[in-house]
Amino acid sequence: MRFSINQNELSNALSIVSKALSTRSTLPILSGIYIKAINDNVVFQATNLESSVQYTAKALVEESGEIVAPGKLLNDIIKNLPDASVQISSSSNDSMSIDCKDASFNVRALDANDFPAFPEVAVVQSVELPFTLLTSMAKKVIRVAARDDNHMIPPGVLIEIEEDIIKLVASDSYRLAIAQQKLKDSIEEPFSAIIATDFLNDVIGMNKTDDAVVLSLSENQIIITYQNVICINRRIEGKFPNYRRLIPDTYTTRVVFNRDDLTASVKRASLMGTAITPVKFTVNCQSGITNISSSAQDIGSVNESVICKAEGEPIEIAFNSAYVIDGLTASGVDELALETTSPLKPGIFKTPQTDEYIYLVMPVRIS
Repeated sequence: MRFSINQNELSNALSIVSKALSTRSTLPILSGIYIKAINDNVVFQATNLESSVQYTAKALVEESGEIVAPGKLLNDIIKNLPDASVQISSSSNDSMSIDCKDASFNVRALDANDFPAFPEVAVVQSVELPFTLLTSMAKKVIRVAARDDNHMIPPGVLIEIEEDIIKLVASDSYRLAIAQQKLKDSIEEPFSAIIATDFLNDVIGMNKTDDAVVLSLSENQIIITYQNVICINRRIEGKFPNYRRLIPDTYTTRVVFNRDDLTASVKRASLMGTAITPVKFTVNCQSGITNISSSAQDIGSVNESVICKAEGEPIEIAFNSAYVIDGLTASGVDELALETTSPLKPGIFKTPQTDEYIYLVMPVRIS
């Protein structure tokens, strides 16, 4: 095998497929990156047996072949090379050479015949949407998604598309986040799938592009394809809870805040306590002031007034400060409304005029 490729393109390819490298497996082959040079392309693959990523790059291929390189080492080497042409060659299954300008490396390699075959999938449904839309919506909900099977909620993000409305929903049982947008075109059949939290996080962390991304479903897997990248992961089993019934139709108190002002106030209040110290919201609808306060016996206390637009009944309600900060930060909007019905029932932070963003958080009981 022998091919030449630009260092920047090679580094980009390796950084993308490295997201699927196994870090815990006892199988050495799973810590490697499969490289296959054929025609004018080089194919890079990595897998941890649950998630697989493939990147195809254009290259000057002088001799076809395949090999498995140690993933982390190869990544580190290429990242530290100058922006120039990189020549990679191999004449055996157990070693490879890397040359760039005055630098020359000889690296131990693994037999490509031992690398798991890239999954072949029978797609049953596909939808296409802008990559930027998927990433922006995912960032609003992913930080509250369950990440392990210890929760009653599947460890993933629910994606629902019905007609021209797309929703991403996530929860860790203490809070619930919903991002919603309108698509340019409607789809014929409803699309619904739970995407593993870590897998989706890896996908949205890849290179940003204005191109479309295709979400496809097979019987057991979900496939995300964009440009020259294919990402495959097993579909999360289980049923996502009926989140719609958790969102109340009415409220007794509604307060609209400037998002940045409220975030800064809650962050300051969180300084006067521990990770579990609640932050209390005391809403005075007549004055248009909400008092943000927190106290801890061995630390001290803080009180701060935040200007707001309030309607309804006065209320005192407390929340975990970290949960509130997460929701406010992820919203990405200028204003947020807090809707409540009782100090003992969930508070709803949402975009004031639409359902573009909804963040439900359980309250903390206060004396």
